[in-house]
Amino acid sequence: MTLTQQIITIALCVLGTMATRFLPFLVFSSKKPTPGYIQYLGKALPAAIFGMLVIYCLKNVSILTGSHGLPELIAIAATITLHLWKRQMLISIAGGTICYMVLIQTIFSV
Repeated sequence: MTLTQQIITIALCVLGTMATRFLPFLVFSSKKPTPGYIQYLGKALPAAIFGMLVIYCLKNVSILTGSHGLPELIAIAATITLHLWKRQMLISIAGGTICYMVLIQTIFSV
């Protein structure tokens, strides 16, 4: 890419990010109540996105070969345990990720 193309690409990324950040405030003013459907999406989508992430992360796990999905199962158990204990999403996600990385780099390395 030329320098001009890089500048245009970065500018378009900034414009797209700013548009997605500011658009809800422009569409839904504070003077009118937020529509019920949008409130429903605000409550339902976070759980749906996490569900999709779990499915995406586990889609290539084979229980018939290799480590039989044990590192993934242990990391999921660690994530659930941390979340039930601390009730902090970032601690749960980071702890489960660190647990998984340690397991596949040490115990389950090939």
